[in-house]
Formats: sequence, C-alpha cells, structure tokens
Amino acid sequence: CTVIFTRLVTKDLHKPISILFCNLALSDLFTSFSGFWISMLFITNPDVTIFGSKDMLAPYALYAMSILSTIYNLVSIAIERYLAVAESMRTRLRVARNHCIIVVFINWVLASFLGCLPLMGWNCLDMEKHISVLYSPFCVNYLIFIAVPNAVVSFILPLFAYLRIIIILRKRKLRMKAHGQATGTYKSAEIQVARTSVFIWLLALISYAPFFAGVILDATNDRCHIDLYPDIYIFRNFTAMLITMNCLGNPIIYTLKPRTLGAKLKSLKCLSTNRVRACTI
Repeated sequence: CTVIFTRLVTKDLHKPISILFCNLALSDLFTSFSGFWISMLFITNPDVTIFGSKDMLAPYALYAMSILSTIYNLVSIAIERYLAVAESMRTRLRVARNHCIIVVFINWVLASFLGCLPLMGWNCLDMEKHISVLYSPFCVNYLIFIAVPNAVVSFILPLFAYLRIIIILRKRKLRMKAHGQATGTYKSAEIQVARTSVFIWLLALISYAPFFAGVILDATNDRCHIDLYPDIYIFRNFTAMLITMNCLGNPIIYTLKPRTLGAKLKSLKCLSTNRVRACTI
C-alpha cells in the first residue's frame, strides 16, 4: 500500500515502469489478503483446510489468481527492463506507457481466468478421484495445468532477460572502452543490474520452487489425507510463508531500493506540512 500510494501521489514517478511496479504491489496485496483469509479459515475450522470443502474454493481461487498475477508481473518487468536497455530511449518513452497498460490488463485477465477455473466447475467436490491432498477440493490435474507451464515461464524468461541485459551493458562498455571513452558509468550500471537481477531471480526461485515441488509431490502421491497428517500440511504452510515473504521482498527489491522513491516517501510528510502552512498564510 505504501508503494502504491507513494507512486500515485508523486507526479515525477509516473513513468511506464511505475505502472508495472504498482500492479506488482497490487498483486502482492491480493496474495497477502487471500493468505490471511485462508489462515482465518484454518483458525476457525482446521478440518476445512485439511479435508477440503466448498468454502475453500473462493479463497484458493483468489490465492491462485494472485500468485499467477504476481508471476506474470515479474516476467513483464523483466521484459520491460530488457526492452528499455535494448531499444532506444525515444522509442521507449513513446510506446511503453500504453504497452504497460495493455500488459497489465492481459495479465489480470489471464490470471483471473486460470485462477477461477475451479469456481467454473474444474474441482473435485463431488469425486474422490484425482483430488489434491494439499489443496482440496482442487483437482491434481488442474494444479499441474497451472503449475508446470508457469514454473517454466517464471524461471526461464526472467533469467534470459536479465542475462541479456548484462550482456548488452558489457558489450557497450567494451565498445566505449575501445574508442577511448570513459566506462565508469556503464561499469557501475552493469554491477548494479547484475546484483539486482541475481536478487530478483533468487527471490522468485526460493519463494515459488517449494510450491511447485509440492504440486509435483501431490500429483505423485497415492496416500490419503490422514496418512500424511501433519507433516504434509506443515510443508504446505511453509510454502505459503515463503510466498508471503516474496510479497514483502518485492517492494524492497523493485521500488523501495531506489533512492528516488525513498526520498519521495520521506518528503510526503514535509509536502503535506508545507501545503497546510501555505493555506494558512
């Protein structure tokens, strides 16, 4: 909420990439809210989250939709950063804002459609076969359908994009060095991009890899709920905790780390105070 509020009230931060940043923060907000909803259901009625019921379809659907939206936003930010480095500055400023709005719309439509498939009938409420042990009453084939391709997308595409950014910056630095020009700026940019890229990719890997591994484990499991209790559900809670930590880590890496946003965040209080004084005078 802090990230969204700061970027909305600060006019000089209304850049195309800020649209993706705000949308990422919104996705993380929905993920945290849906996780809190599931936690409250577990506190009030633990059997519902273990054995599954119709009441779990809506929170799990919102949870899946939020996670998918976050994944698509991470991929979109990686591609936007690559295009910003690879393309000319004039082209990026002319088309990127409209492109970002379209990408945000497509991300939410795709995430909402895939996340709400269980609400449309793809669930195992009325059948004992192919039911998920971790996320009842979801079906195992549905979890495989959304987990496997999105795991490939979320890990491969950002890694490729950030590696290409580092390669482009290194080539430009070597080209400038060959012409006898100063390369201090490109060297600093290369180090910063490389460090940030490693943090981004590792955070996504650490946060979502156990969740995807749990889906694969769920698909290969033939035992019933009682036989796996409580170890498998402790693992499920652990994966949910990692996803929540990803929601906390995204603002730090993407938005709160730059000095400009931090300075604007600190100046909001001073800005409101100055307006009150001006109105008084």
